[in-house]
Amino acid sequence: MIKLGETQTLVIEKDTEHGCYLKEMDQETEEHILLPKSQVPEGAAPGDEVTVFVYKDSEDRMIATCRTPKLKLHEVGFLTVAQVGRIGAFLDWGLDKDLLLPFHEQPRDARVKEGQECLVAVYIDKSARLCATMNVYPYLEKESPYKMDDRVTGTVYETSENFGIFVAVDNRYSALIPRKELVRDLRIGEVISARVTKVLDDGKLNLSLRERAFDQMGTDGERLMRMIKNGDGKLPFTDKAEPELIRSRTQMSKNEFKRAVGHLMKQGLVEIKEDGIYMTEAGIESGKEADDRQA
Repeated sequence: MIKLGETQTLVIEKDTEHGCYLKEMDQETEEHILLPKSQVPEGAAPGDEVTVFVYKDSEDRMIATCRTPKLKLHEVGFLTVAQVGRIGAFLDWGLDKDLLLPFHEQPRDARVKEGQECLVAVYIDKSARLCATMNVYPYLEKESPYKMDDRVTGTVYETSENFGIFVAVDNRYSALIPRKELVRDLRIGEVISARVTKVLDDGKLNLSLRERAFDQMGTDGERLMRMIKNGDGKLPFTDKAEPELIRSRTQMSKNEFKRAVGHLMKQGLVEIKEDGIYMTEAGIESGKEADDRQA
C-alpha cells in the first residue's frame, strides 16, 4: 500500500508526457501515483526504483515528489506561516503545495500570523489529507535521555489552568511544568530553559524554571534585596502575607519566600517588623558595596 505522508521506494510502471506513474515493488495492484515530469530523475525508465515522498496535490490526488519536506507524518518541528487564509494558516514545509494548519488546530488565544514560526506536528485529518496541528502532545516521545536536575530547553505548546504548562523538550519529548512551579507567565511558542525535577514512570518529564532549593534560596535572596532597595529599604509585607500576594509580587511560592527571607536574616541583611521587611544597616552597606563593584 502506498503510504501518504511518508518517504518510500516505488518502481516506475510507465512513462507518460505528464511524468512517470509509480507503483509498489513486487505488487500486483492497480494502485499507482504520478511523479510529475519535473521531478523525474534524469535517465529514469520503467522498472527503475525511485525514492519519493507521497502527499496530495491541490485537487486532493495522491502525488509523488523527489523533494523531502521539512516534516513528515507524525513528526514535530517548526514551520513558518506563509499566509493566513479563510480556513486556517498555510505553512511552508518545503513542497510546492503549502501545508494547512486549520484554525481548529490552533489555540484560540494564540492564532498564528504570517511570517511566524510555530511548533506543529503533521497528521492525517478526517478527509484523508495531510494537515498540521499545534496540539503536538500525541506525537511527542516519552523516553528521553534526561534525569533529575538536568537542564533542558523546550518550547511551550499548551497552557492549562488545572495542570500547568506543557513543554516539548528538544521539540521531541513530553514534559510539564506543574502549576505550583510557575513563577511567571509563559506564552505558547516561547522557548525556555528549565530544570528536570522528576522523571515519571511513563518517561514524561516534570520541569521547573527554578534552581534546586539551596541554589534558588540565594537567587531569591538577591531578588528580594533588590526589591527592598527599590522600595526605599522596605518590603511592605511579611512572610505572613497570603500566598497569592507573595507570588504576584515576588514570583515565589510562600515557602520559597520564607526560605529566602530566612537566608537574608541569618546574614543580618534584613529584619522583620509588623508592617514589613526592612533592610538593616548591614544590608544597606552590602548594597552599596555591590553597587561599587558594578560601577
